[in-house]
Amino acid sequence: MGEIVFTDKQEALVKESWEILKKDIPKYSLHFFSQILEIAPPAKDMFSFLRDTDEVPHNNPKLKAHAVKVFKMTCETAIQLREKGKVAVPDTTLQYLGSVHLKSGVLDPHFEVVKEALVRTLKRRIGGEIQ
Repeated sequence: MGEIVFTDKQEALVKESWEILKKDIPKYSLHFFSQILEIAPPAKDMFSFLRDTDEVPHNNPKLKAHAVKVFKMTCETAIQLREKGKVAVPDTTLQYLGSVHLKSGVLDPHFEVVKEALVRTLKRRIGGEIQ
């Protein structure tokens, strides 16, 4: 996978906002996931629970659960990468996630979409609350 680099400003935004985001992860995670689908609408077909819908079903329990997992891991990973230069996730977890995403057709450009969705979520949802 190619290297995804956060600017200093983006890094500060992620770090300063994570404490705020933790207060309402379900809300922010749905917004984050909606941003992914806004940036890359064809990504909807990568998720079995979204394939047969025309819009993002925010009341879908599978979407909510998946969005929370992806959002938490994305935020925590972004912080760890910058602070420690690596992510503290067990190798077995990374291997599993890698195999699942490979089978789903996830490519390097998809990770740029996730990065952009995270930055958008931070800016739109809590931009006024951070210094």
